[in-house]
Amino acid sequence: MSHHGNIIRGLLAATIISLAGAGAKAETFPTKPVRILVPYAAGGAVDVLARTIGQSLSKTWGQQPVIENRPGAGGIIASQALTQSPPDGYSLILVASGHPLNQFFYPKLPYDTFKDFTAISEVAASPLAIVVSKTNPVKNLGELLATAREKPEALSYGMSGNGTSAHLAGELLNYMAKVKILAIPYKGGAPALTAVIAGEIPMSVNPLPEVVGQLDGGSVRALAVTTAARSKALPDVPTVAESGLPGYDASVWWGFLGPAGMAPDLVAKINADLATALKDPVVLTALEKMGASPVGSSPAEFDAFMRAEAVKWEPVLKEANIRVQ
Repeated sequence: MSHHGNIIRGLLAATIISLAGAGAKAETFPTKPVRILVPYAAGGAVDVLARTIGQSLSKTWGQQPVIENRPGAGGIIASQALTQSPPDGYSLILVASGHPLNQFFYPKLPYDTFKDFTAISEVAASPLAIVVSKTNPVKNLGELLATAREKPEALSYGMSGNGTSAHLAGELLNYMAKVKILAIPYKGGAPALTAVIAGEIPMSVNPLPEVVGQLDGGSVRALAVTTAARSKALPDVPTVAESGLPGYDASVWWGFLGPAGMAPDLVAKINADLATALKDPVVLTALEKMGASPVGSSPAEFDAFMRAEAVKWEPVLKEANIRVQ
């Protein structure tokens, strides 16, 4: 009996030591620089956000994260690189709203959208705005949709390319309002706005950072913001839902993922460190400039949110028949 007792005691001791070791690993993380993959070019919103949060994390980590831009294929190139990295926390990715939707745009992805990643935290979200030229007689979104119903396919909207958040917001409007406003892709949000101001197209859908300056200058007017709640940046502009489409909600959001199989304590540590970064005044100021708000969700909440996004957008994308350029 005592022999068995010794074995059990030994096993217990070994278990406790291995658990302590796992805990210590998360506690001492990181002991070297963490690589943060950015699926888009330097200088864009995702890149700016990654660098700003990275600066803040370096205070907690005592290590400056390495930002690695891997643009191309709507984020697939960077996402695939992450799935080929060890799940030790030293490779992370900052994805945007398109991540859970790429499976609907591309016939074959080199990874599984959910199984091959570990959700860590949604860090921020921002509304988009539906804007018209200052000279456009349309005063609100209700009037615009009435015109779209009277004259099918007579109206068009500018946006920053197929499959972008601006494109999705426009197609959700078509889907829910049962109208057909034609999407006109531009090389970015700024050229789409320029086309609205020049009178080439009647309206555009843009992330807030692109619009705020133009609204202040008075060359365009915002008819609505796309999120469920009004934006702090544009408190007087109604939501699409308030304008006659209850339940309408579209935003640009950003969040951190790791490779599949990360240890839960490590995920919890990185999640907590991100939550600290989202309280940093420097990060909050950067988010405000982007018209974005901090989120800071738990890993389980972020995973559930991405799955819900996929379910919500699949029928919209099928009806719009969006093909990636």
